Amino acid sequence: MTKPPNTDTIMALAKVIIAAAWADGEITEDEELSLKDLLWRLPEVHARQWDELAIYLDAPVAADERQRLIAALQAQLSTAEQRELALSKLDELVSADGVVSEQERAVVAEVRAALESADVGLWGSLSRLLIGRRAQATTAAPNREAYLNDFVRNRVYYQLRQQLAAGGVVWDVPDSELRRLGLAGGLLALVAHVSDGAAETERAAMVAALRAAWSLPEESAALVVEVALADGETLDFYRLVREFAEVTTADERQRFLDALFGVAAADGAATFEEIEQIRLVALGLKLSHGEFIEAKMRLPRERRQG
Repeated sequence: MTKPPNTDTIMALAKVIIAAAWADGEITEDEELSLKDLLWRLPEVHARQWDELAIYLDAPVAADERQRLIAALQAQLSTAEQRELALSKLDELVSADGVVSEQERAVVAEVRAALESADVGLWGSLSRLLIGRRAQATTAAPNREAYLNDFVRNRVYYQLRQQLAAGGVVWDVPDSELRRLGLAGGLLALVAHVSDGAAETERAAMVAALRAAWSLPEESAALVVEVALADGETLDFYRLVREFAEVTTADERQRFLDALFGVAAADGAATFEEIEQIRLVALGLKLSHGEFIEAKMRLPRERRQG
C-alpha cells in the first residue's frame, strides 16, 4: 500500500525551489506566474500551505537563508522513502507539460544523485533547473516563517516592519498601534485602488487620515501609504476587515468610514464603485447599514455619486 504523501517533505522541497528562483536576486512577473503555476500542481499545496510558500515569493531569499532551507529539506529526507517521494514530485513538476528535455532529465538525475548522497550540490542542481545558474551556499539564516502570521493577516504591517528594520529606523509607536496602522492603511488602499490606481489627491487624503488618527509625522504616514498602495491590489479584503474589526471599537470603526469616504472623494467625487466598496467594508466591520448611510450622507452631495 502506498504511503500518503509527506506534506512537510513536499513543502520543504517547494521552498528550496522558490529559493532557487531567487538566485539572481529577482523574479520577473512572468517567472513568478510560471513558478506559481508550477507549485500549484503539487496536490499537497492547499490554502494554508500556499500562504507559507507565498512569504518566500514576497522578497529575495539571500544565500544564508537558502542554506537554511536546504538544511531543512535534507533533514526531511532522512529515509530512502522520503528521498524517493521528493524526487517523484520533482519528476512530476518537470514533466507537467508532457515534454521533458534531455537537459531536464540530466538535471533530475543530478538532483537524484545529490539527494542520495546528501550532497549540498542539490542547491546547484535546482538552481540550474529553474534559472540556469549556480548559487553560493552559506551559513544558517533567520527564519522568515516566524513572521508568517503577520505576512498572511496584516501584509502592510509586515512590509512596514521589514522596511523599518532594514533602515534601522524605530518609530515611537507601540507595536499594537503599528499593527492597527497597517490594517487601516490596507483598507484605505483598497478604496484608493478601486478606480484604476491611486491619484495624488487620494494619496494625500490617505496621509491626512493616518496623521489625524495616529498623530504621525507626515513622512511616517507617507511611508505607510507607500507600503499600503504597493500591496493594495494583492491585499486580502476579508482578512483586513476581519482583523481591523477585532482591534477597534465600534466608535473607531464608524469614524474610519469618514476616512474611507474622504479618500474616495479626494479626486472630486466618490464613484458608485468606491461607495460600494466602502459599503462592503462597513458590512465586514460589523457596522449597520444605517451607520454606513449616515457616513455617506456626511459627504456633501456634490462629492458623491448617488
